[in-house]
Amino acid sequence: MKITKTMNGNEATIALEGWLDTQAAPELHAELESLEDDVSELVFDFGALEYISSSGVREVVSAYKKMNGAFTVKNVSTGIMNIFKATGIDKKIRFE
Repeated sequence: MKITKTMNGNEATIALEGWLDTQAAPELHAELESLEDDVSELVFDFGALEYISSSGVREVVSAYKKMNGAFTVKNVSTGIMNIFKATGIDKKIRFE
């Protein structure tokens, strides 16, 4: 998996490419832990994400909780969105 982080003021965008699975989830976790305290908005860009496992979903939910709702996921494929719908997470997280 490839992770690209960009900053725009206090907004961090993390673009994910490839598979967010059990092996890649720790890498995303480390990236989230390294975010500065002044980040007030977090955006995940899933435009190039091909697959997400339960470990990846757990990291997304953890990021949502850490940001107290100042969190958006954009460019989600139908297949990955179906996973979020199946778990009910789509009711909590803002998707664009």
